Amino acid sequence: MSQLSPRFTLPNLTGLTLLGMILISFAGQLAFGADSMANAEARAIAKLDTSGLLERISTLASDEFGGRAPMSEGERLTLNFLEQQFREMGLKPMFGDSFRQPVPLVSIEADPATVLTISDQDGNAYAYNYGTEVMLGSPQVAEENGLSRSELVWVGYGIVAPEYDWNDYEGIDVKGKTVVILVNDPGFATQNPDLFNGNAMTYYGRWTYKYEEAARQGAAAALIIHQTAPAAYGWNVVEDSWNGPQFHLATENDNMDRLKIEGWLQHEVATEIFNFAGLDLKAMTQEAASGAVQPQPIGLRASVSIKNTIQRAESFNVGAVLPGSESADELFIYMAHWDHLGTTAHTEGQEGDFIFNGAEDNASGTAGLLEVAQAFAALAEAPRRSVGFLAVTAEESGLLGSKAYTVKPAFPMQKTVAGINMDRLNLRGKMSDVVVMGYGASEMEKILAETALPYGRTLTPEPTPEKGFYYRSDHFNFAKKGVPILYARGGTVDRVHGAEYVAQRNADFGKNRYHSPADEVSDDWDLDAAIEDLVLFFKIGKRVADSDTWPEWNEGNEFRAIREASLAEASE
Repeated sequence: MSQLSPRFTLPNLTGLTLLGMILISFAGQLAFGADSMANAEARAIAKLDTSGLLERISTLASDEFGGRAPMSEGERLTLNFLEQQFREMGLKPMFGDSFRQPVPLVSIEADPATVLTISDQDGNAYAYNYGTEVMLGSPQVAEENGLSRSELVWVGYGIVAPEYDWNDYEGIDVKGKTVVILVNDPGFATQNPDLFNGNAMTYYGRWTYKYEEAARQGAAAALIIHQTAPAAYGWNVVEDSWNGPQFHLATENDNMDRLKIEGWLQHEVATEIFNFAGLDLKAMTQEAASGAVQPQPIGLRASVSIKNTIQRAESFNVGAVLPGSESADELFIYMAHWDHLGTTAHTEGQEGDFIFNGAEDNASGTAGLLEVAQAFAALAEAPRRSVGFLAVTAEESGLLGSKAYTVKPAFPMQKTVAGINMDRLNLRGKMSDVVVMGYGASEMEKILAETALPYGRTLTPEPTPEKGFYYRSDHFNFAKKGVPILYARGGTVDRVHGAEYVAQRNADFGKNRYHSPADEVSDDWDLDAAIEDLVLFFKIGKRVADSDTWPEWNEGNEFRAIREASLAEASE
């Protein structure tokens, strides 16, 4: 041991060695450091504030922002607001020297005077009106597109799933024809837990898959039969969502590899069409769910001419980063979609509310993203890994902004550790549980469970897995690249009012406000409940960003192999 300086004298030690004193001192320093870190985290969490959250939601959901449609004045205002917020927090731009990532879009708006005609070989015909009876669109970029006596073909659920030994197109050629398809999948229809995922919707049940598969089969068009329960929403949602400009990612081939016509039929309309053909739709639906579907021409033909208004422009994702203190090339990402449905067409002076303000969907999630970003920006020291905050465009048009990001990410997908998606915050009330969409997917749920436990909250699978929420928000594009993103919100049991209260509130939103002008800032919101969830989200992100672990997909998950291959490639 080196000689101590004569300035210092050791205290009279009774039973304590110098080493013991050093250890005690070191332990004290560790305790002080841990306490300091805890205090720093507490100060950051204090930035999650109900008044700030409400102010941000109110701004984004204001009439001035016009429903935040891409390629609108509302987009300009939204982008400026988000960028200003990130700048004021002192965060760094995510995309080089810019907070904005261009997302090339094309807007295709069908003439609402469009009529679908269904005819037989004798010249008898039925005509169905756009909006009230059918919804139609053309994803191909053409000023006019349509069908001329295209043969209608029944293909049941329109699913090709080798892993389930299922092929609804087996034995029939649909090239150049119009396929008629049921929504959702056979698991939901039969409630058989051994068929597909039982009551829980698979991606094969999503309408986006139906159109993709029909195009792969060479069909010219696809018409999906709407039913409220298997679709998980009423006809009003189809009508509101498909009315007006429809956005698509701009491609070099102008989407000519997609269907000429994508559309929906009211169930009553579909029943009438099948009766016209001398067929029993109800019986054929039951056969399709049992696996006994016989794809077949139904003896009718479809004709329609759609005149389109086309606009090309760029929309933008907006992103900011808090660079990591050690592993800055690795990213934990928070995301939310900033867009909504804009303003529906109306004549000047017409009475009514035509602005889809999208207060819950998703001004709330976007405001929550800003709240969490503000909390991270308040940390005295950045986490080991970088933390990103991404507000994406065109979610309502088919998750286009997040798709564009995953094609050209600011951080490579194999360097994106994990993340959290905020699509609608819980504003119903303080919950005793946390609902997880796609429950059982990844280790992110274990981290959530451990984080929520001290707050007396447990995890609950989504109560309506048949609605397929896991496939209906932006995290899905990340999952397809192998990145585990947690999608959780609220709960099913209010700590004061119980489960029935929550179910009634959720049902009311789905029936009366979801994707309608009635989704506005409300006096009956519980903002403290939203803050409770944001605290969990902040703590989860900080925990992962401060670690060197990589949350994994659970065994048996369809995305696990993608992640393993991605990480293996990165290590080569």
